[in-house]
Amino acid sequence: MSRLGIVAIGRNEGERLRRCLESVVGLGHAIVYVDSGSTDGSVDLARALEAEVVELDLSVPFTAARARNAGFERLEQVDPKVELVQFVDGDCEVSSGWLGRACEVLAERPDVAVVAGRVRERHRDRTIYNRLADLEMDTPIGEAKACGGVALIRAEAFRRVGGFDPSIIAAEDDELCLRIRRDGGKILRIDADMALHDIAMTRFGQWWRRAVRCGHAYAEGSARYGTSPERHFVRQTRSTLFWGLMVPLLAIGLAWWNWWTRGLTLALLAGYAALFWKAQRHLRRDRGWPAADARLYAAACVLAKFPQVVGVARYWARRIAGGPVRIIEHKGPGAGMAPAHR
Repeated sequence: MSRLGIVAIGRNEGERLRRCLESVVGLGHAIVYVDSGSTDGSVDLARALEAEVVELDLSVPFTAARARNAGFERLEQVDPKVELVQFVDGDCEVSSGWLGRACEVLAERPDVAVVAGRVRERHRDRTIYNRLADLEMDTPIGEAKACGGVALIRAEAFRRVGGFDPSIIAAEDDELCLRIRRDGGKILRIDADMALHDIAMTRFGQWWRRAVRCGHAYAEGSARYGTSPERHFVRQTRSTLFWGLMVPLLAIGLAWWNWWTRGLTLALLAGYAALFWKAQRHLRRDRGWPAADARLYAAACVLAKFPQVVGVARYWARRIAGGPVRIIEHKGPGAGMAPAHR
């Protein structure tokens, strides 16, 4: 752990950032905080907690990938011999004991390049959207194709693949993991608490924009790697287009055609019920989820097809028009800051 560094990123995270940084301060590791144009005093807080601070150039579009790369570059300047990097978002608090456990796994498994654990939602039952976020992060243990942006990564593996792609606005972690796997590294999820996440999502509009962002990620991933052996996000993009666009258009068209085609419209709409039933059955039978959680998450997955298709359209519209990369924000600013504890 002597050659481990921390890279945290954030923008107007408020009290969430304080909890994030205080969870790793005092452990003897170099800490770099990358700020993406905060106006809430985040930079001053990070400096008060003795973190190295990188303030991104506001004239260049922000992305989480760009921020993490900038943090890694600064970390290498602070500690040129850094071997392991814990990336963490400013709305997450690293769990006690996580770094030691993750380092043990990497020491035992030289074939593993990235290790991640369980991220839990801090206020899971405060809103239905928080609960959905917590369920989304409840992923299977073992070797995986990808993990989230909060993870412990071997610095050498990160260097070899060139870090994150700064032009990707969503699912940049999936894309990084794809390249790491191509390079021969493995992605491992272990049965250990890694972080507490505070998504603080209270409105349907926030959930909708997050789903739009997901659809954008599907479209971009399949456009970049759809013909590769990994078929990255191809299945998800096709499912989004089918259920979010083709079925609704066909159902509306048949409903307007004549009286007997309206029965076909009902049959098409019944497909959503079948999709819901299949998803909740998988979650209950194969993942062991409680019935209530399985039903809620399955319903959200079906409903998300509609904002996701908006995200697919946004990606292709931007790509065809050649517009600039713009993040799709779903979070509001964090709560006001408490005094920094040193």
